Amino acid sequence: MALEHALLVSLTERAGSGYELAARFDKSIGYFWSATHQQIYRVLRRMEESGWLHSESVAQEGRPDKKVYSVSEAGRAELARWIGEPTEPERERNEFFVKVRAAAYGNLNALLTEVARRRDEHRRQLELYRLIEKRDFPAPDQLTGTGLHQYLVLRAGIRREIGSAEWCDEVLEALRPKTPPPHPPAPGAD
Repeated sequence: MALEHALLVSLTERAGSGYELAARFDKSIGYFWSATHQQIYRVLRRMEESGWLHSESVAQEGRPDKKVYSVSEAGRAELARWIGEPTEPERERNEFFVKVRAAAYGNLNALLTEVARRRDEHRRQLELYRLIEKRDFPAPDQLTGTGLHQYLVLRAGIRREIGSAEWCDEVLEALRPKTPPPHPPAPGAD
């Protein structure tokens, strides 16, 4: 996916300035597609030059005018084309998985500390997603349209964080040094 398509989705949901878009992006699409604010501004200019966006200058009190972007018909057509295009499953590149695979060749205690840290991070992210779910989607069975689509993506994030935290627990259990059982007393020893 190109950043352009993520921005088209966000701007189709609600027009906005580059600043507003970057702030919204950080709180929504940014959870699964990262972009710096500078990248967003560069891509917005390119999208406008391509005819996918319209912009309007809006005067602000005590500040320079802001440029508010909205999706053009050409942008909507591009978004529809992209949505209909097959998406291949992405192959994940994960340095951490390689480290776990190589556990026998390094400092196991350091790796276990990292696994626990990552598990805790997944739990924090899961807690955030559940707060968003509770706040923004209190009646998920009544959702339709864009709200339902946003909820389904949030549910994917929740499931991913649950699975990742559980996997970290599994790794910790499997790799923690096992305490050998106590030796039974020798026969006839009192």
